Amino acid sequence: MSHHKVVVIGTGPAGYTAALYTSRANLAPVVFEGAQPGGQLTITTEVENYPGFRKGIMGPELMEEMREQVLRFGTIIKSETVLEVDLKASPFKLKTDKAGYTADAVIIATGASAKWLGIGKDQELSMSGGGVSACATCDGFFFRGKEIAVVGGGDTAIEEATYLTKFATKVNLIHRRDKLRASKAMQERAFKNEKIVFIWNKGVEDVLTQTIETPLGEKVEKIRALKLKDTVDGADSELAVDGLFVAIGHQPNTDLFKGQLPMDETGYLQVEAGSSRTPIPGVFACGDVQDHVYRQAVTAAGSGCMAAIDAERWLAAQGLAE
Repeated sequence: MSHHKVVVIGTGPAGYTAALYTSRANLAPVVFEGAQPGGQLTITTEVENYPGFRKGIMGPELMEEMREQVLRFGTIIKSETVLEVDLKASPFKLKTDKAGYTADAVIIATGASAKWLGIGKDQELSMSGGGVSACATCDGFFFRGKEIAVVGGGDTAIEEATYLTKFATKVNLIHRRDKLRASKAMQERAFKNEKIVFIWNKGVEDVLTQTIETPLGEKVEKIRALKLKDTVDGADSELAVDGLFVAIGHQPNTDLFKGQLPMDETGYLQVEAGSSRTPIPGVFACGDVQDHVYRQAVTAAGSGCMAAIDAERWLAAQGLAE
């Protein structure tokens, strides 16, 4: 098992910023990218609210810039996923899908993942190419000239729906309430878009499919319609669509730490107020894995900076920084 002063679990704005500060402090951090290198911003369209980019920047491009920046200062990035952690004693132990490691300090930046509807076929069809997705930038092109639906009422749903109008002939935005939760600026942009049709007070009960034959002779299951239920009177209806994009929020990626670190009722890691410190000395958390309030790229980056400084000071106090 190779030993390191600092390991960072996860990337994204929080993980990359933590790596940037610890590498510049000569702590030689090792970063484990995990299953989604770059985090949620790699499946985001244009980012207009990250400081320093007056014309905006695409999410994947921003993450690539951050990645190259930390590499410049000597950060070691490993394309490995952490499968197990043992935080009972220092040095902490980690097992990835490729090797084992120990570390004096651990910075957790595992972020959050998209939620699914939990109706059985939504996630199944997303994995088989059946017309369901949680990433407009990844799959929007495949729905050029087709009618699709987006489920949700927050910023994510509005951003997805607006982006998808570049490809689809019509985007049905389905929301369980009669008003959106998205920011006012995003709402105004969506209401002005003639391709977006709002379907209020409706929930998706089921994804209805059909079996089609591909040009290669393969039979695949594809979405043909959505079964909707009215949240006011309970009436059922069908909406014929060629695709469904699920945008109902995210859940923190904290399963790895269950039973070892305290979490709130929704699974977010709990840290000491005004810091990144968890109850275990030498273990720090930053980004969306511990933030259920702001969940922005800039706040994630800021908390990554906090985690790096907290880790550096803790290592120095233990005589481990040199």
